[in-house]
Amino acid sequence: MIREIIKSSIELKQLLLSNDQLIQRIESLVNDSIQVLKSDKKIILCGNGGSFADAQHISAEFTSRFLFDRPALASVALGCNGSAISAMGNDYGYDFVFSRELEAIGQSGDIFIPISTSGNSPNILKAIEVAKQQKMVIYGFTGNKSGTMTDLCQCIEVPSSHTPRIQECHILIGHIICEMVEAQLFSDQQT
Repeated sequence: MIREIIKSSIELKQLLLSNDQLIQRIESLVNDSIQVLKSDKKIILCGNGGSFADAQHISAEFTSRFLFDRPALASVALGCNGSAISAMGNDYGYDFVFSRELEAIGQSGDIFIPISTSGNSPNILKAIEVAKQQKMVIYGFTGNKSGTMTDLCQCIEVPSSHTPRIQECHILIGHIICEMVEAQLFSDQQT
C-alpha cells in the first residue's frame, strides 16, 4: 500500500509536469507575485483544514525565508487570529470568517491565493467575492472537481479529485512559487 500511495503521488506530479497550461499559470503567478511585492503590496492566502495549514506554510516561506537569508516578504494567512475567527463565526457565521478579515486587510493590487481542493468551500467563495471587489489579483488553488471557484477566478487546477494528492501538489506549487520569487527578487543575495 505504501508503494501504491507513493506511485500515485508520482504519477500526479508527472501530469503536472506535462501540463503546459498549468506550468504557464504557475509562471504567471510567480511573475505577478514579484511585481506585487516590488510594489509594496502583499500576498494573502487562506484555506480550510489541511489547506489552512498549507496557506500558513506558504505564507511563512515568504515572511521568514525559503532557501537563504534575505529580507522578509509581505505575506499573511487569513484565519490565524483565533479570537477574530471565533468572533466573526459567532457574529456573522463561519462562511464569513475569511471575507471579513480580507475586507479589513486586503488592498487593490494585493495577490489573493484561496485554497480549496473542491473549489466549493462557502467561506472561500465569499472571500473571493471580497477580493474581486477590492480589485486584488486572484489565483485559486484547487483540484479538477470543477467547483464554483473556477468560475470566479483564474485557478491552478491540480488534475485530480483525490484530496491528499491535490494537497501534496498544492504545497509543491507553493514551494515552486516561493523558490522562484525568492531567487528572482534576491539573486544578488543567494549563498
